[in-house]
Amino acid sequence: KISDAEIWTSSISASIGTIVMRFLLGPFCDKYGPRIPMGIILFCSACPTALTGFVSSASGLTVLRFFIGIGGSTFVMCQYWTTRMFTKEWVGTANATVAGWGNLGGGTTQIIVGSLLFPMLKAIYGGNAEKAWRTACVVPAILGLVTSYSVVKFSDDCPTGNYSKLKKNNKMENISAVSSLKDGALNLNTWLLFIQYACCFGVEITMNNASALYFSQKFELSTEKAAMAASIFGWMNIFARGCGGYISDKMNVCLGMRGRLLWQSFVLICEGSLVIIFAHAQTLPLSLGILVFFSMFVQAAEGSTYGIVPYVNPKTTGSISGIIGAGGNVGAVVFGVFFREFEPKTAFILMGIVIISSSLLSLLISIHGHVKLFLRVDKTAKIKEEMPFRNQSNNKDTDISSPGSKATDIESISSPTSKDYEILDTSGASCVTPKKMYFPISNSTLADDAQI
Repeated sequence: KISDAEIWTSSISASIGTIVMRFLLGPFCDKYGPRIPMGIILFCSACPTALTGFVSSASGLTVLRFFIGIGGSTFVMCQYWTTRMFTKEWVGTANATVAGWGNLGGGTTQIIVGSLLFPMLKAIYGGNAEKAWRTACVVPAILGLVTSYSVVKFSDDCPTGNYSKLKKNNKMENISAVSSLKDGALNLNTWLLFIQYACCFGVEITMNNASALYFSQKFELSTEKAAMAASIFGWMNIFARGCGGYISDKMNVCLGMRGRLLWQSFVLICEGSLVIIFAHAQTLPLSLGILVFFSMFVQAAEGSTYGIVPYVNPKTTGSISGIIGAGGNVGAVVFGVFFREFEPKTAFILMGIVIISSSLLSLLISIHGHVKLFLRVDKTAKIKEEMPFRNQSNNKDTDISSPGSKATDIESISSPTSKDYEILDTSGASCVTPKKMYFPISNSTLADDAQI
């Protein structure tokens, strides 16, 4: 038997393990690609998961969950991967859908382990609940090992192949992981989104840790029924996070970055308001109903956040994604302390106030080349970051915004879409170029220096 405070301490420990690895793995994605780090982390987290059954003390559980928490850092590789695979006009939907179905594992685990495997094993072991839960943890560990092998064996880092081969053939720049982390960490927008992500994904982690315990204590449900009720929160990931990213993309089409920021603030306000309402619900049906809508806005806010992330600094997306992703786990630590120190109702209300307050940070987000939420900023886009040009003769990037380039009179471009491009054919040399950019380039240099 361990106390509720010791359970929350172990949950906080798991989040700390994830925070450390998310900070570290972002730069590694920029340098080595997502495939190898994903396989390694899945393997490393599956092993301690399989050893859960050997825990015999609260301190042992805390240490074990720290290492299991490392598995949560696979989110960094996930978001980096989809950012590399999809264009910016659809990246919000892509990032949100993949991450949402990944987080769906929370609800799936609640049902498979808590409501199916646990009672089945409990019956097999003649009602021995302790032996049942210790054995049940082997199943997710096996799935983790199988997935680890599959990722390394059958996937690619990006549409053109694996980073190692691209670098070997001089088709990709070999960047510094330290430099990537530095550039990402020195960007103010990174930390503003860090806080906002703490107030959505941090809430999801907290609810995954708290809801089953909350339902069992407040409404006196059995372990199996409480796990079933708690799984509702995770199951909203089937569609809610994807919808959050999709609406962010559509708002971007209508209003640009301002649309993404408006949606971001709206979903955070709704999320915070609903958690406060949830804290005051006195019946189980009402609590479950509010939980559904509360969960939908939590997932939507997560999807919305990672619709903005790829714009912050495209060259260091891995580091920025890792730092902001770590923000979610920092939020889980903070909110976990709330639940450890206060009654559940007070903890929910405090969490709601913090979430609503974080929506105001959208006013401060200022991404180069895009408008702010209510004020305009410099519209000159950073072309080198948005669209690196590859010189086919020497495999070097050409910064067309630099003084020595052949391109001049460059207008702002942000979130280029297919309608912004046209095919040019000059002396038999075809290339794709944005309609909003003008290239006074000679026929002899067009095919060599201006191909996208």
